[in-house]
Amino acid sequence: MANTNLANAKTAKNDEFYTQYPDIQKEINAYLDYNPNVFRGKTVLLPCDDPEWSNFTKFFAQNFELLGLKKLISTSYAPESKKYKLPYQPTLFETQQPYFNPDKSKTNGKIFVLERDVTGDNRININDLEWQYLEGDGDFRSKEIRKLRDEADIIVTNPPFSLFREFVVWLMESGKQFIIIGNLNAISYKEVFPLIKNNRMWLGATGYITDMVFGVPEGTVVKESDKAKAERLGYVGNYTRLGNSCWFTNVDHGRRHQPLQLMTMADNFKHSKHKDIRDRKHYIHYENYDAIEIPYTDAIPSDYEGAMGVPLTFLDKYCPEQFEIIGHPHGDYGLELGLKPFPRELKELNKGLRDGDLYYMKDGKPELPYRRILIRKKQSL
Repeated sequence: MANTNLANAKTAKNDEFYTQYPDIQKEINAYLDYNPNVFRGKTVLLPCDDPEWSNFTKFFAQNFELLGLKKLISTSYAPESKKYKLPYQPTLFETQQPYFNPDKSKTNGKIFVLERDVTGDNRININDLEWQYLEGDGDFRSKEIRKLRDEADIIVTNPPFSLFREFVVWLMESGKQFIIIGNLNAISYKEVFPLIKNNRMWLGATGYITDMVFGVPEGTVVKESDKAKAERLGYVGNYTRLGNSCWFTNVDHGRRHQPLQLMTMADNFKHSKHKDIRDRKHYIHYENYDAIEIPYTDAIPSDYEGAMGVPLTFLDKYCPEQFEIIGHPHGDYGLELGLKPFPRELKELNKGLRDGDLYYMKDGKPELPYRRILIRKKQSL
């Protein structure tokens, strides 16, 4: 499940991945389908943005009246404050304004606000955006942006990948609703997993399995395979596909309440599309925790009442009315759950063994499943 582009971004502090309009539209429409008034009368903040050409700003500005927004605020980060330096040239939109300042253009962030009819055409849309320089560089951790956060009702953005942990903490401090993009592997972060376990955060409506393509600055090194995948989806040029990307939110949507349609354990052994499930005729039991190993989400048995270890991708289909999340059985999390330490002689058979991680025996050797979460059936539906 590793993603080279995301790993490289974290190492190089390159957070320049630009979300595409169709992905934003698809996700937001899902919340509107569930609750048409979810944005009505609300102030929406788009931090970590580039308002002059951002698709987030474009979408919410174009649909200001349709969504029934009270106010839209979009802020950017100063070019010279970015750790990953890129050639910078102010846009004509900025330079043609009487208050353009070439120094502030590099060192200060910008704030765009939409809340009134500026043009006098009796509509509020993208043409009515008003902007000015921020006092600081636009860092979301600054007092200036915190104040805007506290004013907002809903925060929507693609935050810096390298600062995702900090951004989540920043969000939760506010107690506001949010819709953000991150990496599926962030589920295991100590700042994130407790929120998911306690239903304070969940995956968005479109899920991680949807191909998400991001624009990247000219000159960014992109794997040819990811570039080719983006081209197959119709994006030719400075684009890349990040297959592990997904939406995280605390805004409700209907997909979240659709229970998984599952077979019984006996039917899985007969009819599962996975040959290893059919051939095995039983589910492997972990050696150090009272739970069974479920290698595929669609192989979860509907009639098993005990604990089960399932892939992280289960969360894409998690229905809180159907299952409860017990915990994240890895490292310190696993030790807190009571996973038994492994016998030391097994280390010679598998160097990856670590106390707090699940393992099972296969052909006399200890095996570690890839990242799992522990769940239990909540009720019959």
